[in-house]
Amino acid sequence: MAQRTVTIASSVGLHARPAALFVQAATATGLPVQIGRDGEDAVDARSILGVMALGAKHGEAVVLTADGDGADAALDGLVELLSRDLDAE
Repeated sequence: MAQRTVTIASSVGLHARPAALFVQAATATGLPVQIGRDGEDAVDARSILGVMALGAKHGEAVVLTADGDGADAALDGLVELLSRDLDAE
């Protein structure tokens, strides 16, 4: 299982538009991707409700995990996405 830790760069955190963009990207990987805070239960990164319920704020670190062929590359792409201020784009 591949794992990455990333700090949320979007000024509003993973809410509304940034959450939707992240969920679309996670779904596009075709892999089961999870997101959560270190030490807490993770949620399905392909679920907009799960991601928004996570309540990840700007500057918080989250842990992404994925399993399957291409998981490392998929997580690298998701880390790159979360490392940008998606609200400013």
